[in-house]
Amino acid sequence: MTVTDEPGTAADDDLTAAAVAWDLDPLLGGRDAEAWLVEAEELATGLEAARGSVATIDAATLADFMTRFGHLQEIVSRVGNDASLRFAVDTADPANGAAVQMVQERATAIFNRLIFFELEWAELPDERVDELLADPVLGFCAHYLRAARRYRPHLLTEPEEKILSEKAVTGSSAWSRLFSELSSAIAVDLPTSATGGPARTASLEEGLSLLSHPDREVRRSAAEAVTEALAPGLRTRAYVFNTLLADKATDDRLRSYESWIASRNLSNEASDASVQALVEAVVGRYEIARRWYRLKADILGVDRLADYDRMASVSDSEARFGWSEARDLVLDAYTSFSPDIAGAVRRFFDERWIDAPVRPGKRPGAFCAYTVPSHHPYVFLNWTGRPGDVLTLAHELGHGVHAYLARDQGVFHQTTPLTLAETASVFGETLTFGRLLDQTTDPDERLDLLARSVEGDRHRLPPDRHEPLRGRRPHRAASGG
Repeated sequence: MTVTDEPGTAADDDLTAAAVAWDLDPLLGGRDAEAWLVEAEELATGLEAARGSVATIDAATLADFMTRFGHLQEIVSRVGNDASLRFAVDTADPANGAAVQMVQERATAIFNRLIFFELEWAELPDERVDELLADPVLGFCAHYLRAARRYRPHLLTEPEEKILSEKAVTGSSAWSRLFSELSSAIAVDLPTSATGGPARTASLEEGLSLLSHPDREVRRSAAEAVTEALAPGLRTRAYVFNTLLADKATDDRLRSYESWIASRNLSNEASDASVQALVEAVVGRYEIARRWYRLKADILGVDRLADYDRMASVSDSEARFGWSEARDLVLDAYTSFSPDIAGAVRRFFDERWIDAPVRPGKRPGAFCAYTVPSHHPYVFLNWTGRPGDVLTLAHELGHGVHAYLARDQGVFHQTTPLTLAETASVFGETLTFGRLLDQTTDPDERLDLLARSVEGDRHRLPPDRHEPLRGRRPHRAASGG
């Protein structure tokens, strides 16, 4: 485990993963975004000729339409990924924001020309759909087409669908982008008591990472600094959040969804009843978390945990990992399961498919962008060199391996609903945790790792999904990794 060296040294650069930046240029393959979008517009013109014919379409003609539509989706998603991934690493650059806006506007106009197909397809009788999808020629898009029909009760007329799609560009999409810009600009002024050295300004990610520090005074100081940093824009961010909630409520009402979660359940291919049963099971077992927190308070030697104690290390020392050590550990973990899968993981490191360091203007969090089947995925991190970052790296690479191995499924079937999305990622994280535990001999450090595992399971959130423009889906969640 690497110990922090003096700033500017090779060891310090390795600890911060300073040189780990992805190469996005291959996404557009030497062509500019305009050329790609013009090609997409020409494809849309050809596809528009199918208007009014879906009711009598045969399997071969439908397969040809879907093949061309899939190519259109790939083109728009390439451009959308290029714009959104560049924006993710530098939200402060106006050029990146302008590129995202341009692609959203052009993509919306393109897919609005093809709304007719979704509506005409939804009108087909079930018997005719079953007959068409039984033909092997449609195997590459059969699930996509069948799943689209689940939204029949919630579709509106074509003019109404176009209005909602157009308004999303200046509505929910715009508010989401604003929130990313606001949260990426938050700077935390860490005092000496939190840094162990000179006071300095850090990113929100760095400030939050100190909440796992073993020294309670460091955690307290960091928590106060984060709270102070969040205060100035709090009302604005709350307004953005509330506006997004109101926008969703309006969409749900117009589309006749029975509850706030119904559209998400439909997207996840899960029934409302199954999700409610899961919620009730979790609520009924809150005592498990309470027991853990009582035990953790005993371990830390405090009567009652403060908010800044929840993620505290239970070890007396803080382990730090350099990028090189973390890379070797994760590769070793994946190799222990499958050398072939480890080979795919290695490509992320060797071929610049990862962006790791914390930078000014970089959005918080971590995600894997599937991009398109004809390209390769990318992994986005905010690396601070702490044990949780190693597991996050392994987790996102699990998404990456899934995306990489699923490319042969094509643009319609490469991605999964949220109900399956975490399978490969949690598996990769678990492999790495086991490897990390095996190589740790100090009892206090082993206890700390086990505590982190417990808290990782308890605090696990839905995936931080990167959702670039792939196709028109204003009333359901976009696919993403």
